[in-house]
Amino acid sequence: MAKQQTQASYQARLDRVVGHVYAHLDEDIRPEGLAEIACLSPYHWHRIYVAMRGETISATIRRLRLLRAADRLANSDLPLGTIAERAGYSGADSFARTFREAYGQTPADYRATGSHAAFKAATEAEDHQGFPIAIETLPATRCASVAHRGPYLQIDQAMGRLFTALAAQKILAPDQAMRALFFDDPDLVPVGALRSRACSPVAEALPLALPLEETVLRGGLYARLRYRGPYADMRGAYRWLLGVWLPRSGYEPDDAPIFEAYLNYPQFVGPADLLTDIHLPLKTP
Repeated sequence: MAKQQTQASYQARLDRVVGHVYAHLDEDIRPEGLAEIACLSPYHWHRIYVAMRGETISATIRRLRLLRAADRLANSDLPLGTIAERAGYSGADSFARTFREAYGQTPADYRATGSHAAFKAATEAEDHQGFPIAIETLPATRCASVAHRGPYLQIDQAMGRLFTALAAQKILAPDQAMRALFFDDPDLVPVGALRSRACSPVAEALPLALPLEETVLRGGLYARLRYRGPYADMRGAYRWLLGVWLPRSGYEPDDAPIFEAYLNYPQFVGPADLLTDIHLPLKTP
């Protein structure tokens, strides 16, 4: 029991580091100052971080800054130079090289032809058959969950807290699945007030203790859109699904939130290869 609690304590301390990084992405984040955030020795904290998280803190900072940059490229008209500067790059050339290494395209090409561009084109053309949709019936699924408030792109902070709590309560499986529920419209609700939940399926009889809460993913009919690509591009997929496919589908949306199921993870695959199933709840005809 003590060993399990110690592991969870280390995970919680590293979660604090990632939370600090998210809160200060626009600033100069010095890795040597993060030992204090982690409450670990400056001699050892980063080796612990790499061993437990599978990447260096510099890689984490770079990945999160590039994720935010990709969001700005896909969903704003900010100039490329401004996006590069806000991502922590002194010049557009160095930003372009790093972005291309991660996303497989230059920032300009990504803005013009990324996965968001395909959904935008299908939306503008009102092409309701542009992407395959599966209609399926899912069972109700009991989940352990942790609440998140703020930008949807930062829900992995809640995922970290969720997995830390699962480990502390000895219910973390090697293949633990990840889900996320999204309750608000990001075009209507202020970013800081957006509500979501990081979720993971657990057995019905398994007891849960705080900070874990029980959330049941609604059983019933769903439309599933399998999305391939960066999380930052998904707003276009939602607009096509809800604005083009749904009105021509013959279905009505049910009174329940959309959830996403993550089939792989950004620590292990590049942004272009991320797979996410978007589940839209439907009323039974």
